[in-house]
Amino acid sequence: AGLLSPHIFNDEEIYKGVEVADKNEFRLTILQTTDVHCQVHAHDELFWENDKIVFRKTGGYAHFATYLKKQRKANKNLFLMDTGDMFQGSELSVKTTGKAISPILNALDYDLYLPGNWEVIYGKKEMQRLLGGLHGPKVCANMYHDLGEGKRGDHIFPPYHIWHTNGVKIGFLGYTDHLVPIRQSPNYSKGIIYTKPEENVAHYVDVLRNQEQCDFLMIVAHMGLSQQIHLSNLEVSKGVDYILGGDTHERVRKPIQGKYAKVVEPGAFGSFCGRLELTFKDGKVIKDEYHLDEITVSKYKEDIEIKSLVNQLESPYFADISRVVGYSSVPLYRYFVIENTIDTMILDGLRWKLPEIDIVLSNGFRFCPPRSTPDATGNIPITNGFIYDMLPVDSYIRIGKVTGRQIKEGLEKELNNVFAKDAAKRFGGWVTKFNGMIVKFYAFREEGQRVESVTIGGKILNPEKVYSIAACERDGDPADM
Repeated sequence: AGLLSPHIFNDEEIYKGVEVADKNEFRLTILQTTDVHCQVHAHDELFWENDKIVFRKTGGYAHFATYLKKQRKANKNLFLMDTGDMFQGSELSVKTTGKAISPILNALDYDLYLPGNWEVIYGKKEMQRLLGGLHGPKVCANMYHDLGEGKRGDHIFPPYHIWHTNGVKIGFLGYTDHLVPIRQSPNYSKGIIYTKPEENVAHYVDVLRNQEQCDFLMIVAHMGLSQQIHLSNLEVSKGVDYILGGDTHERVRKPIQGKYAKVVEPGAFGSFCGRLELTFKDGKVIKDEYHLDEITVSKYKEDIEIKSLVNQLESPYFADISRVVGYSSVPLYRYFVIENTIDTMILDGLRWKLPEIDIVLSNGFRFCPPRSTPDATGNIPITNGFIYDMLPVDSYIRIGKVTGRQIKEGLEKELNNVFAKDAAKRFGGWVTKFNGMIVKFYAFREEGQRVESVTIGGKILNPEKVYSIAACERDGDPADM
């Protein structure tokens, strides 16, 4: 996992050696996108190569469509899925409450969808309408209707899906992060009860393996790489072959072998597509190969039909999306755990607006594709649309008072969310960014023992002193949050 660049295969390399000599052998191809976050156009993408940051243009649904046509032409038995965060993350999605994305996904003819943690941003009913408007089936085994007073109703979506092809059955069992009501504004997910996957994984594995007699079984997940690795090591996952994950935007190039299943995750923003090749013989998988394919603009030209559709959907908002509102002299990105230029800019803005506040915070968001390409001025333009990419929720700033002791406790909790040894205790975001405070810490000490020192205003943190703090308000949180 990480930012290392994959080898860019040419078409001959991709398909070399996949032909099967035995007529009883055949190959299935499973493609996965995830966490595209409504990035409908090609964009700058960051790679870490030879100990340096480099940028390339990747992604965009029109470029992906060309890649997809090549895959479908070369692979008779192909299955395409998206595992979440389809409807949130750009100005186009905000202006249309996600509706502009559905026609694009339907035109690409996906075979399966899993709701991500951000699918609830417009509320439960809108989530149901958006996903219901997609032509492909949906799965999720741990989202239920909330009947009130903690009573759990039916599943909102079917728990699993079975693909029948060429005489074999492939089972897909879906799970979304059960921590959505805690990680995000509580009001987003009102009316939904989430449960931990381990509550029913074993049951559905039994159903798919023994009742439905599936020949290969996958969990499709939007839980974050750490949680997905944790699930792969639990005995309830015995019988699962692969976990095709999402949420934390990790680029897994070699499957991570857990105790019971292999785990992969194909990056974000449409920059990559995960490709799992399964070779069957006499109804059994004799070979599995995984590739992380980079959707490079220079390799995959834009598909004219999808390009036209995207432009048509975006045209009412294009002028505002493309309006330049500022410039940066350095590349803007949000890919590193502790500090990123995007968050530094946001914090500088907050500090400019709130000079009297001791500490200002920026959320530990992972998303927003980089921006590194200068225009005729020699600087990197910041458009109105890019501000929406950076700040996906339009929230007020809440100002509060906290003691030094609360700050220390909060930092310990936040660091544990990111660095916990127990993968089940990790939340999926980066460390919350801040201005006005210097913190020295040990990432891999035990919980509650990471923070070595905190300095505010040039002075060591006083546990009894009251400090002012400002952060993004979350819809539905209590007044003292």
